[in-house]
Amino acid sequence: MRPQDILMPVAAGLCCKPGGFHIDPVRPVERAVITHGHSDHARAGHGAVLATQETLDMMRLRYGDNFAGSTQAIRYGEEVRLGDVSVKFHPAGHVLGSAQIAVSCNNTCIVASGDYKDAPDPTCAPFELVPCDVFITEATFGLPVFRHGDAADEVKKLLASVALFPERAHLVGAYSLGKAQRVIALLRQAGYDAPIYLHGAMEKITHYYQSRGIALGELRPVKGVKKAALAGTITLAPPSATSDLWTRRFPDPVTAFASGWMRVRARARQRGVELPLVISDHADWDGLTATIAATGAGEVWVTHGQEDALVHWCRSRGLQARPLDLVGYGDEEESETPLQGEAEA
Repeated sequence: MRPQDILMPVAAGLCCKPGGFHIDPVRPVERAVITHGHSDHARAGHGAVLATQETLDMMRLRYGDNFAGSTQAIRYGEEVRLGDVSVKFHPAGHVLGSAQIAVSCNNTCIVASGDYKDAPDPTCAPFELVPCDVFITEATFGLPVFRHGDAADEVKKLLASVALFPERAHLVGAYSLGKAQRVIALLRQAGYDAPIYLHGAMEKITHYYQSRGIALGELRPVKGVKKAALAGTITLAPPSATSDLWTRRFPDPVTAFASGWMRVRARARQRGVELPLVISDHADWDGLTATIAATGAGEVWVTHGQEDALVHWCRSRGLQARPLDLVGYGDEEESETPLQGEAEA
């Protein structure tokens, strides 16, 4: 059986006809298998959803209890049979509960990696390399210019700024699922033990992380705190909040943004970011190419991002490679939506 007979791109996303399901579909389908909880991959309205418990919980937080007709939780390393294929979940290292999905049929294994990173992250299970025949990779940072470096060094920059400007508040823009919790955990690892403040849109997901045993130290809602009391503090907020009127509650705020895109200085300037922090939850160019090589896959499909450069790299090394040209996936920031019923405080 050819790989394209097992998985093929259609308008709704990646379709597995022998298994009767779609992976991360962008429109409602009868059966969805979901890699992780970011809203460009995990949408409401499917008949049945198979995902890790953390991803199902994240969808419930975002969309309410009736986000799907039925749900089934699967653990890392657990194998289930769907139609004529077997499906196994492996850690993707992207955010809490994120998974690569290995689809096997007739001695052919295809790994749909979703979004992933190979860098260490104290808030989720580390990326697991899965040998396969076909590897489906993202390419969010699929250009050689994107080399992220050590996230711990970026957090040191943030702490140095806090020490330098004790009279100013530091406002860190970060995606509310995954990035914010990772930044908090990195701050704690660096020895910062003061309370960290949260925008209202961060609270539910961050408290969920804590309920799953992720140690994040003392966290406080920023809502209702007097302006003067926020001098010398760190607050985490969605990226969109760092450029609106909401920032007026802070004393002379230093605006930071934690993102792999901060490698591009023009992007930081365009957003008015005073302190760019190159912290990404996606693999950089070296991570993408090293992972592709290590899987042993002879064929590589590229789903979204900078497809052309990565396809060219693969072909130059004798691998079969092609872009899938899937529509509807991209930067989490573009698809971040407030959780149901929460205050944008």
